[in-house]
Amino acid sequence: MTGVLLVNKTIGLIGYRNHASRIRTILETEFKDVKIKKIFHPTKKFSDGINTNNFEELYDCDCIFILSPNETHFEYIMKLIENYEGYIFCEKPVVTESSEFNIINKLDKKTKQRIFFNFNLRYGKMNDILKKEVSKMGDISYVNIISSHGLAFKEEYINSWRADGSKNRNNILDTLAIHYLDLILFHIPDIRVSNYLPYLISKNGTSFDTCLLVLSTEKLSFSIYCSYANPMINEVMVIGTKGYLTIRDEKQEIFSPRDTFDENGFFKKPPMSNNKKFNFEEEYKESLKNSVKFFMNHMIENTPIDENIFEKSMQTTRFLIDLKS
Repeated sequence: MTGVLLVNKTIGLIGYRNHASRIRTILETEFKDVKIKKIFHPTKKFSDGINTNNFEELYDCDCIFILSPNETHFEYIMKLIENYEGYIFCEKPVVTESSEFNIINKLDKKTKQRIFFNFNLRYGKMNDILKKEVSKMGDISYVNIISSHGLAFKEEYINSWRADGSKNRNNILDTLAIHYLDLILFHIPDIRVSNYLPYLISKNGTSFDTCLLVLSTEKLSFSIYCSYANPMINEVMVIGTKGYLTIRDEKQEIFSPRDTFDENGFFKKPPMSNNKKFNFEEEYKESLKNSVKFFMNHMIENTPIDENIFEKSMQTTRFLIDLKS
């Protein structure tokens, strides 16, 4: 979105590497008329004139992006809501402790309508699949999700905040599995049973690098396996009474109908009834871009963000905290 609405709008960033760098690229590419005015870091010194160690210099910006490590989110949110009246974009998880959750959850309506938490898969193809494609498979009974890669074996991981168990013991849940958990809870809030099984497989660092989530409703079961200690795997399977959907190897396929038989009258694998391309890396990038655009358009037009979006984010956060307790 470009034009007169974008003139003189400024952005402040908290964080500068890795994911923060991805967000900055989106902002500079998609919103060329918006200026990144300040990038805050509490201790590091930069030669770039927009970098600062003074948090208060962010307050002149029209919106501020909190893109720092998980355990810092609560501190920065509280500083901003006490001293700043602009829009706030905060990476997930919202907070990591129950006491922090209780404070954020009690914010007034007006404040909630200017805070956006980046559960970006809500804004991508995966969300559309759950809304549209899944209905073609009858009553859903089982969903299996696998997302893994070998980050825990990279040299830079060991000394990173992600590997520090004293601050981010459940890093794999809070950073990777949270995406899929939120997407499930966004559509299916009535989870009755939940089990969280974390592991440290790589032996690198002190935070968990792998986890298995098993969730169920009265008629539906979910399995989410996430790891930083395995080869790159991205797979989704959704099984229903009329057919099933798979996403793997850059293909999204639906197999149906259920009543498919061989020449002897025995059940056999249903034929493929739908075939589309699906790239997990591109899906993540696109959903991230869509999520940032959603927030930025509200900031640019100075319109309140639907409070229900805030509440959905808090529901996921509460669920996450309860899993770890």
